[in-house]
This record gives sequence, structure tokens and C-alpha cells, in this order.
Amino acid sequence: MSSSPNSKPMVTDVFVNGAIQGWNIATHSTIPNVLMAFVIIRILDVSGLLALIGTGLGPVMGIFGLPGEAATILLGGWMSMGGGVGVAVALFDKGAINGQELAICIPAIYLMGSQVQYMGRCLGVIGIKGADMLKIMAVPPIIAICSLWIMNIFVLGS
Repeated sequence: MSSSPNSKPMVTDVFVNGAIQGWNIATHSTIPNVLMAFVIIRILDVSGLLALIGTGLGPVMGIFGLPGEAATILLGGWMSMGGGVGVAVALFDKGAINGQELAICIPAIYLMGSQVQYMGRCLGVIGIKGADMLKIMAVPPIIAICSLWIMNIFVLGS
């Protein structure tokens, strides 16, 4: 560390502090969300609920060229981006979705961007009114659904 309070920190100190912050984000946020998603998909699969979701939501998700099970990716992404990615990878690993279907879903995960987490962390803290909260929370899923349609067109067109 530098001896003068007005001098700039050393590059190595900045790097080490950044690495520590990155490690903390990975170990306290990203990895637990992805692991949780793998466990949830496994529980849904073993219990038979994943097949039930696939059958029940198959016609709706079919509009976007996706199997019904892909709805769990959207739900996971709405709750947590890491969770959505984890669900997508777990379904891909299980063979429930293929690479093209994964490509259709990925933008939707990021467009919904952990809304459930941020609703409490950000919107509630800054004092958004209840009626406005509903509007704010409705826009990203609508845009994500539009992205499924657009991605389906691009993936099928390629």
C-alpha cells in the first residue's frame, strides 16, 4: 500500500481487491444459484413434475419452437440469472433441450434479469409505488417473450 493518503493505489492492490470481490460474487451468488437450479431440475425430473410441466406447457412453448420444459428456464431466469442459466444447462445436459432451443432461450434469461431478486433489493428500497411496481415488473417478461419469438425466427432461418 502507498504511504501517502493522496497517492493512487498500486496496480497490484487494485488487481488483488478486484480478484477478491470477483471471488466473493462467484462463491456467494453465482455458484449457489446455478447449483440450486441443478437441484431443482433434478427434483422436478425425479418427481415426474418436469414431464408434467413439459406436457402442460408444450403447446404454449411450441409457439416459440421450444419444448414445454423450457418454461422452467424462463421461470429460473426471472428469479435469478444464474439460476436460469443453471436450469438451461441442466435441461441441456438431460437432453430435454438442444443447442438451437438453448439459443432461443438465452436472451430471455438476461432480458428478465433476476427481477424477483431486484424487486426487493432495489425497487422497494427506492420507494416505488405498488401500482408502478406492477408495470415495472411486467415489461421485462413481455420483452423476453418477444425475444423468444424473434430468436425462433433467427434460429429457424439459419
